[in-house]
Amino acid sequence: MKQKLTPTNTFRVIDEILAQQSVNLLSLSPQKILITSFAELENLIAEQNTDIPILTTIQETLESIVRTQLQNFPENIFWDFDFLVSSMLRQALTAEEGAIPFLKVFAEKMVCLTEMFGNHTEIRFRYVHDFIYGFDWARWVQKEPQKRAHIEPFSPLFLDYLLVKGKELLQRIKHGQVVSYKLCETGYRNPFTFSREPEDEYRLLTYLAEEQLIPVAVWDWNASPVWNKPFQEMRQQLALKLNIQPQRR
Repeated sequence: MKQKLTPTNTFRVIDEILAQQSVNLLSLSPQKILITSFAELENLIAEQNTDIPILTTIQETLESIVRTQLQNFPENIFWDFDFLVSSMLRQALTAEEGAIPFLKVFAEKMVCLTEMFGNHTEIRFRYVHDFIYGFDWARWVQKEPQKRAHIEPFSPLFLDYLLVKGKELLQRIKHGQVVSYKLCETGYRNPFTFSREPEDEYRLLTYLAEEQLIPVAVWDWNASPVWNKPFQEMRQQLALKLNIQPQRR
């Protein structure tokens, strides 16, 4: 008989890790300022699964993801995790190989991705926003919607695509073949023409969220990801509307 678990605040450890780093845990949700705590997310997980080994593996997975984000994206602004957790849980509980093997592979891919695109490699992106909030996923789906529209933003298939893309980008940087990914004055890469300094990134993304122009509302446990809007074009237009200055190279 499987062991059952009532919430025991094991996920609170992750909240403590974030508190120790003095992270300003902003949510992109138009309805709230701060993210859902991991202690609260634990309660939501336990409503769907109370198996101790699975809960323990979920906690370990999330802790490894959070630690890696802190190390590789120290200037990240928005820290929502709700939909990522619910998607991960749903996929784990239906995985053919079983929940725990799925979660271990998922953790490995997420950590690898975060390390590959963060500030310790030549890619040096400043934020995880484009990945976490689904801009990368929506752009990917739009290329082949008939094949990809049913694939989740945090599915292993999409994570594998990003890992391949990251390796290709590292090679292009190494051989001086990047045009839109050149380093900015700040030492980060920005593929957009407009500034993504923290105050500009905050203004632009919060405006997009208010207008419901974020592909994946990660602050919502029950979010319905949207891919079929011209997110890239709307983001460029909004940057002009808000008078966000061109990126200084």
